[in-house]
Amino acid sequence: YVKSRNDEQLKKRSKTSETSQCEPEDTTPDGKPIVPCGLIAWSLFNDTYTFSRNKRQLTVNKNGIAWKSDRDHKFGKEVFPSNFQNGTLIGGAHLNESIPLSKQEDLIVWMRTAALPTFRKLYGKIEVDLEENDIIDVILENNYNTYSFSGKKKLVLSTTSWLGGKNDFLGIAYLTVGGLCFFLALSFTIVYLVKPRRLGDPSYLSWNRNPGGH
Repeated sequence: YVKSRNDEQLKKRSKTSETSQCEPEDTTPDGKPIVPCGLIAWSLFNDTYTFSRNKRQLTVNKNGIAWKSDRDHKFGKEVFPSNFQNGTLIGGAHLNESIPLSKQEDLIVWMRTAALPTFRKLYGKIEVDLEENDIIDVILENNYNTYSFSGKKKLVLSTTSWLGGKNDFLGIAYLTVGGLCFFLALSFTIVYLVKPRRLGDPSYLSWNRNPGGH
């Protein structure tokens, strides 16, 4: 699934007919190339959400949700969707064929596949401050089928900062690796203070420790 894509097709207009590594979502039954091809694009998330606060609708900005490097370098400004989701089995959302891939940020976010089976994807940004005790009503359109593989979906409202959103895994990993490095550094320091070794001492060379070569 992770390899079911063609990066050249995504960024170059001259390569839109390239569908290698995209099976079974590579071409239509009559042989026309699917753009974007592959199972990742085919399974594009298609649930929709509408938010309101105190019975007033909240605007969700879906621009700028993808990495700038992906928009500028991995998805072409002259590459447009074609023959997408035209088969008998629909995997997920449809794409607007009049908008280039570089501006279809839902697709760009989804195409950056996660390393773990439990993951988050940025849906959009609410760019007004939410106050304490505000009542947020959510109307969702449940389209994405996770029942066939016993999957679960969750909606997360999170406050982001210049460091990004909340991610427990990264914090735990950084603290664990940092603590291990500190412990090793402290251990080596104690060993050096208790039993120091003179740098450049030739007596530590193997042929000097065993003059007979044994």
